[in-house]
Amino acid sequence: MNVFSKGPGDRGPTLRMAAPKNWLSLGVGRIVGGIVLLILLWSSVTSVPTGHVGVLTLFGRVTGDVLDEGIHMINPLKVNNKLSIQTQSIKESASVPSNEGLIIALDTSLIFKLDRTRAARVFQDLGRNYADVFIEPNLRAAIRAVTAAHSANALYTGAREEVALKIQDELGRVLGPRGIVVESVLLRDVQLPAMLKSSIEAKQQAEQEALRMSFVLQKEKQEAERKRIEAQGIADFQRIVAQGISPQLLEWKGIEATEKLATSHNAKVVIIGSARTGLPLILEPK
Repeated sequence: MNVFSKGPGDRGPTLRMAAPKNWLSLGVGRIVGGIVLLILLWSSVTSVPTGHVGVLTLFGRVTGDVLDEGIHMINPLKVNNKLSIQTQSIKESASVPSNEGLIIALDTSLIFKLDRTRAARVFQDLGRNYADVFIEPNLRAAIRAVTAAHSANALYTGAREEVALKIQDELGRVLGPRGIVVESVLLRDVQLPAMLKSSIEAKQQAEQEALRMSFVLQKEKQEAERKRIEAQGIADFQRIVAQGISPQLLEWKGIEATEKLATSHNAKVVIIGSARTGLPLILEPK
């Protein structure tokens, strides 16, 4: 901007340039405002990945708002805390006592997930590491409580499924009200003391051998019954046949055989009659 001024010793007006301070300040303010606006917009946009929920907090306080999967606009002062609601598993290996006082090595897997509707409460009460803080200690306690009521033999043989279901029920009773859904409990492996394991296996082998012998005896009894029935059938057949053979029938069959031999061109025979009612005696000449 050009301005005219006149100094004290000047005889006439002079020309000088005035700095555009107002325009410069206005430009800097706009730039700063734009940057702040971009920062606020960037802070207001948040995303929740697949299989997660977002629990919002404001200055460290849980607001109770829970975000679903996707992109959301939120208060830039709020923080989005992401929690997984996917199915998860915890593996636990522990040495637990049986009701006889024997120590058993038990490998267990817990399958669970976070209840979406209780995510804010879980985050507020238990924190992000709720599995380490709350689930694992209760899993160990449930395993010990259930196995202590069963014998080592039962844990090693047919009661494994029953034990797993009881552990699942116990954990569901404790974890369910706190917002954690127990899906299943799996007993991966049961290791008994070597001596007890050998005795159990020997007992099972003896039981299997007894069952095998019982099967063999049953089979032999069935075979003996089959032979008895077969012999009875043969005897009945012979009796029926014997009852049907009379002297008159035998005499008639002898007459038929004699007629056939007499009409044969290839045989020369001598027939000598026996008793009057008996069969003829047939002799072949040499």
